[in-house]
Amino acid sequence: MTGKTHLMGGIAASVVTVQFTGYDPGFFIAAGTIGSLIPDICHSGSKIGRKLPMISKMVNKLFGHRTFTHSLLFLVLIGYVLTFFTNNQSIITGFLLGMASHLLLDAMTKNGIKLLYPADLTFRFPVTMKTGGSMEKVILLLLTVVTIYYGKDLIL
Repeated sequence: MTGKTHLMGGIAASVVTVQFTGYDPGFFIAAGTIGSLIPDICHSGSKIGRKLPMISKMVNKLFGHRTFTHSLLFLVLIGYVLTFFTNNQSIITGFLLGMASHLLLDAMTKNGIKLLYPADLTFRFPVTMKTGGSMEKVILLLLTVVTIYYGKDLIL
């Protein structure tokens, strides 16, 4: 998936979750949006990879693309690390939800993800799509509609 789809996925997941929980909307949605980009730190051409090129190149060299940073292990590790920086559950949970939305979206692509890294098992949905293709544009549109529908009552 492209960066804009990951961003909208993180925003949509966060906006919907805020409607059904007591999380602080501002912190939760901001954290979900940022979290949605983090797994692609392993790809130097991604939005986050271009902002942090040295880290991106190092992570890619160590693990490759869509392996460690697209795994449950990375999700748990980031959740643990975040507790050293904040005890705000809106930030921690929002960040992790944004990351999880990224993994879900990338599992919809032909390449899939290494969800159980270091195990060499590729997870993907039975029906997949090409990154940047017409089906991704449909997904982006649906995520935008969901965001507008559930976000219309939020005042940030």
